[in-house]
Amino acid sequence: MATTPGLHDIPLLPGSPRRLSPRTVVRGGQGPKHGQQCLQVPGPPAQRLQSSVPQGSGQASGGGSPPNSSVINNYLEASEPVSSEARVSRMHFHDNQRKVDYVLAYHYRKRGAHPGHGSPGHSLAIVSNGETGKDPQAGAPGDIELGPLDALEEERKEQREEFEHNLMEAGLELEKDLESKSQGSVFVRIHAPWQVLAREAEFLKIKVPTKKMYEIKSQGSIAKTFNKILHKLSAPLKPRVPEHSNSRMKNLSYPFSREKMYLYNIQDKDTFFDNATRSRIVHEILKRTTCSRANNTMGINSLIANNVYEAAYPLHDGEYDSPGDDMNDRKLLYQEWARYGVFYKFQPIDLIRKYFGEKIGLYFAWLGLYTSFLIPSSVIGIIVFLYGCATIEEDIPSKEMCDQQNAFTMCPLCDKSCDYWNLSSACGTARASHLFDNPATVFFSIFMALWATMFLENWKRLQMRLGYFWDLTGIEEEEEHSRPEYETKVREKMLKESNKSVVQKLGTSGTEAEDEDDEDKLTWKDRFPGYLMNFASILFMIALTFSIVFGVIVYRITTAAALSLNKATRSNVRVTVTATAVIINLVVILILDEIYGAVAKWLTKIEVPKTEQTFEERLILKAFLLKFVNAYSPIFYVAFFKGRFVGRPGSYVYVFDGYRMEECAPGGCLMELCIQLSIIMLGKQLIQNNIFEIGVPKLKKLFRKLKDETESEEAGSAHSKHPEQWDLDYSLEPYTGLTPEYMEMIIQFGFVTLFVASFPLAPVFALLNNVIEVRLDAKKFVTELRRPDAVRTKDIGIWFDILSGIGKFSVIINAFVIAVTSDFIPRLVYQYSYSHNGTLHGFVNHTLSFFNVSQLKEGTQPENSQFEQEVQFCRFKDYREPPWAPNPYEFSKQYWAVLSARLAFVIIFQNLVMFLSVLVDWMIPDIPTDISDQIKREKSLFVDFFLKEEHEKLRLTEEPARRSQSTGRHSRRSPAASPAPSGRSQPGSSMSSGSQHTSV
Repeated sequence: MATTPGLHDIPLLPGSPRRLSPRTVVRGGQGPKHGQQCLQVPGPPAQRLQSSVPQGSGQASGGGSPPNSSVINNYLEASEPVSSEARVSRMHFHDNQRKVDYVLAYHYRKRGAHPGHGSPGHSLAIVSNGETGKDPQAGAPGDIELGPLDALEEERKEQREEFEHNLMEAGLELEKDLESKSQGSVFVRIHAPWQVLAREAEFLKIKVPTKKMYEIKSQGSIAKTFNKILHKLSAPLKPRVPEHSNSRMKNLSYPFSREKMYLYNIQDKDTFFDNATRSRIVHEILKRTTCSRANNTMGINSLIANNVYEAAYPLHDGEYDSPGDDMNDRKLLYQEWARYGVFYKFQPIDLIRKYFGEKIGLYFAWLGLYTSFLIPSSVIGIIVFLYGCATIEEDIPSKEMCDQQNAFTMCPLCDKSCDYWNLSSACGTARASHLFDNPATVFFSIFMALWATMFLENWKRLQMRLGYFWDLTGIEEEEEHSRPEYETKVREKMLKESNKSVVQKLGTSGTEAEDEDDEDKLTWKDRFPGYLMNFASILFMIALTFSIVFGVIVYRITTAAALSLNKATRSNVRVTVTATAVIINLVVILILDEIYGAVAKWLTKIEVPKTEQTFEERLILKAFLLKFVNAYSPIFYVAFFKGRFVGRPGSYVYVFDGYRMEECAPGGCLMELCIQLSIIMLGKQLIQNNIFEIGVPKLKKLFRKLKDETESEEAGSAHSKHPEQWDLDYSLEPYTGLTPEYMEMIIQFGFVTLFVASFPLAPVFALLNNVIEVRLDAKKFVTELRRPDAVRTKDIGIWFDILSGIGKFSVIINAFVIAVTSDFIPRLVYQYSYSHNGTLHGFVNHTLSFFNVSQLKEGTQPENSQFEQEVQFCRFKDYREPPWAPNPYEFSKQYWAVLSARLAFVIIFQNLVMFLSVLVDWMIPDIPTDISDQIKREKSLFVDFFLKEEHEKLRLTEEPARRSQSTGRHSRRSPAASPAPSGRSQPGSSMSSGSQHTSV
């Protein structure tokens, strides 16, 4: 094709960012020829540009693409087959050479664009490294004529142009589509060349492998033999990924330095940094690049917050379900990790870390360890439950309650409508209570407290082990940039300061020097309204939670009274009220969880934290506090408050007129606590964690897909037949952080540890949930979310402190559950202090007090009672003096003895378990011995390797000088000899040696 006069062929790199006219770009079904890397732009600016693409440069051609064309998929006609070479370009620029490391997406809208100009979806504009410039041919026939944009859109366009220019000034190379339609989405592809990667890797102190490899020392003979046996047994459970093939060898790692390139084994500069590291480097540049047109805001996050850009994300490594044998890390993760069919396999933690970064890798490592630790606790919990089932026929108190010959006539449960009743009618409840209220639950509570300590200690050890293999030891905290909201607040503050009058400034000149540093940051005075709002709002939310719990209590009391009026429903009052109240609690908890999550985020924004890490930590604390109170307040009520403030017959405590406080069941409140805990725990896991996590993302994906299809139909574009990788990733859900995943597991950890004395099967249900949860989260990260930015971190942060706090709090809670809620202490006191034969015979009679029915208040007696002529005394569960005692209905000596025993048990249990926990903590070192030895060994190996490489470098540097000196001496001694051959060969050989070394 003949070029237009006055135009020159300019290579893509580096060049000026230009908007190309349709006659200089590839149209419709015409693809660029294979290897084509030049575009035609007007002549004069071209003289300033330098070519950086060595070969393959050709002239832009409008001809049809040859059969072997290396064009990107959406340039192919629908009838043409998609070659493997074309598929490779989905991760690259259109030259099929430069890798796309990051993508910026924005939506544009313009007016006055002529529909006949350009072919939607097929025009391409290239922005390369260099200066910005306007196309002098703009307005020529065939150019795209842009109509007048509204002021906001024009401002955003200018901000984007400046930001992209600043990115190119930083060394990045950009490629973007031409805005050829009246509106649509544009993707800015970013590539980081080697010079930028090397510069930023040195600046960020990224550790990279050196040429030195060493073998990790094996343990002792016994441990080595045990590990071999364990390795063989667990071989079918290991995922088939490369990282697990050779775990005995390790590279020495050292922070990247351009001055010490000889230390690293750089075979290919394009693959030396993996994709996650490349995208992390580009993301760091994006975060610190400023935009003066956007009020000097810093970073891509500020521009996204101001809707200048819509999204910014790194690309996934291709499709996870692509046909064929071509394999990438994403596809490998899907096949070996993110499918429910591989639930029995270990997680490929190294590959997860390589693909998603250390922060997400540590989350899944923690989740895997937590799930594996649930296995022994589930086994013990099942054994405790089976023990209760096996000994239910031997339980003397439940036998006495079920014995109808005892005929304990109980006082009415409500006024007027409730009649006297026999204790034997509560036989089923008493027998069921024994399943969870038996001596084995005390042992299980101690075991779970030690289990929590051992879990945290083993996590610290695993964290150190992963830190060693992932080269996280010794990494420094990265400098964080200010959040956009913080910058806006500081800017508003500085504007207020600048509005002061000159007189005020002169009058306060002495103090302004002291406050100069405070002008560009927020002080506690600036944050005080936010703190006050946080404090008041959190108190209000907690009060709201308690009010709802009280409302459910009122519902239980009124419903029980209403159902007692009907003879048909009177027999099932307790079961009906308990089940419906727990379901109401569950629905309220699920609703408030969503509300509290949004409120916590809003309150944290009001505080205006400076950095993202501070924002995340404060958000986690608020959300955890609110969700903890929301999830556990109904359970705390049943465990410690229900039935404690009832009063006694003749002197009941009334909530409203005629409605008195509810009592525990005859077998105690532990059974009801078990029902409450199990329904709330299982309901949250089933509905919130699984249905919401599976259903909501699928609905969002479906709506986004329908929206994209509608937009593509309106634009008349055919590019959706072969979408690019950035198009596919753009349609995925944005990554919003790990806080929801951690919060879900932390609340579950509380269910497993806090009230485990009342529900030994909690670890079993948690284990079943987590087996699904691991694969559910894996599938979500691999298939439904955009690829997150790789973040390096040494630990799980504030979540470990929360776990440790829950572990310690669980000791106190379980001590009170056993002492106060269960009948364990009253049985011990009776057996060893009041029993005649050292058994529990007579225990039920011992716990029931007498009441003279003639002393019931007027109007509270049962109406139409079947026992009216026969009953003189009724029984109620409490330790009080009988009516014939000198001080009737006062607390008896047995009450004070049981209370003293309960308090003593709490103190002994708490101190014993705390001591054992500290002992376990002391016995298990935080850093495994072999890891600490390997770290010391690695340091000495690196010193030797570094000195050896330095000596080798010095020898190669000094060798040419020695050779030249010896050649000069030889030539002076034998002047007749011809020095030409040796003079050419020796320096040549030394130069080749030197160049070979520097190229490594």
